[in-house]
Amino acid sequence: MRVDILTLFPQMFAPLQHSMMWKAQAHGFLTLRLHDIRDYATSAYRQVDDTPYGGGGGMVMKVDVLARAVEAVRGDDPCPVILMGPTGRVFTHQVACELSRLSRMILLCGHYEGVDERVRELLITDEISIGDYVLTGGELAAMVIVDAVVRQIPGVLGAEGAAATESHADGLLEGPHYTRPLAFRGLTVPQVLRTGNHAAVARWRRKQAILRTLRHRPELLLTAPLSEDDRYLLAEAIAEAANLT
Repeated sequence: MRVDILTLFPQMFAPLQHSMMWKAQAHGFLTLRLHDIRDYATSAYRQVDDTPYGGGGGMVMKVDVLARAVEAVRGDDPCPVILMGPTGRVFTHQVACELSRLSRMILLCGHYEGVDERVRELLITDEISIGDYVLTGGELAAMVIVDAVVRQIPGVLGAEGAAATESHADGLLEGPHYTRPLAFRGLTVPQVLRTGNHAAVARWRRKQAILRTLRHRPELLLTAPLSEDDRYLLAEAIAEAANLT
């Protein structure tokens, strides 16, 4: 996948050169290109914003500068151009999976009071919000999206099926994990994980995922694709939770 990011602050994307994102680039799963929007300004001071028509506080990013930037980066490729913005669809695991099937996407990071509305009308094919809160700019949102999307590309995580067992991948939170030491400060690894009985371990993990979801995000159970076995485990989890209160 190729991801082009249009931003006023390319230096903010240093985290994408580390950890899993570095591996994705090193192994050819991700090609990341950062583009400084100021490079497409024509004024002597590389101005990318101006005061809004009609008055009001703040500055608005200019449509002519952004049009030059998007069109130069996109070229003849009709790939999606996605604006990071509060009016967009909310970013979810399902959206990450959808975007991971693209061969290329362009992410546009807004700033100040936002972008000239004509940017949306002429250039943007999609808009995404990562939540109902205010950020200084779109850079952090773009990093969140790149990280969540790229890890869904087959092969990036290495372990077969790793992405499919993570929280939200199947509508549930992921259950607890343990490693050495066996005992620490009075807490020990559950016996079932030490039996070598793979069927029992799988059932325990599924039940723990359901139980954790019930405790922390019960609303997810309303839409999670639960099997008949899952519903039986849910009933057990509800009964156990009731006994603990």
